[in-house]
Amino acid sequence: MIRITELTKRFGPLRVLRGLDLEIAAGRVTAIVGPNGAGKTTLMKTILGLTRSDGGKILVDGERVSDDPTYRSHIGYMPQIARFPENLSAAELIAMLRDLRGPDAAIDDELIARFRLDDQLRKPLRVLSGGTRQKVNAVLAFLFQPDLLVLDEPTAGLDPVSSGILKDKIGEVRDAGRTVIVTSHVLSELDAFADDVAFLVDGQLRYAGSVHDLKVATRQLSLEGAIAHIMVEGEGAVA
Repeated sequence: MIRITELTKRFGPLRVLRGLDLEIAAGRVTAIVGPNGAGKTTLMKTILGLTRSDGGKILVDGERVSDDPTYRSHIGYMPQIARFPENLSAAELIAMLRDLRGPDAAIDDELIARFRLDDQLRKPLRVLSGGTRQKVNAVLAFLFQPDLLVLDEPTAGLDPVSSGILKDKIGEVRDAGRTVIVTSHVLSELDAFADDVAFLVDGQLRYAGSVHDLKVATRQLSLEGAIAHIMVEGEGAVA
């Protein structure tokens, strides 16, 4: 479980997170949604330790997120735009990461086969298409069987078949008891596999709970409709 308490973050005069309280349940897929500038990416990077909060605390399985980076070894991160070393091939990058983890590291590289990436792995990363780079990005996120996956717009740039493969994989790791945090602007996509949703507006939590309960409370059939209902009706939209 991830417990976030009174989390604040400011960039200069801009208050991005405003005393955020949130619990993310283990073994479930939690979608982080909200309009542009709501604080979604800042929240995810703070959980990862890539951004330092100004106040509040984050506990991951009871351990406080701090300057000690060891907890990250249990996290798989798929950024929206991955910054790869362009001179390496995907195969060389994967081999380098496996060497860093050591021979006893648990490996899950089945996405290579499911994405049919074998013919692309030997090519320099700089020559790969955006969609192929996104597939490599996904392979790296899942590679070491992390207990927690943080996925930022994971299907962006993927064709429908590859997008389906990745969504199936997310469901499989959730069914195996692992925790997934995902953000996407495509709410209909999240509706297909997210268990819970946290809806942010201006750095504050407007709703946190199950997708099913949100639909019931707003009398909407879809997550997209439920979120739209909250945005139009305001604070009283969720009973």
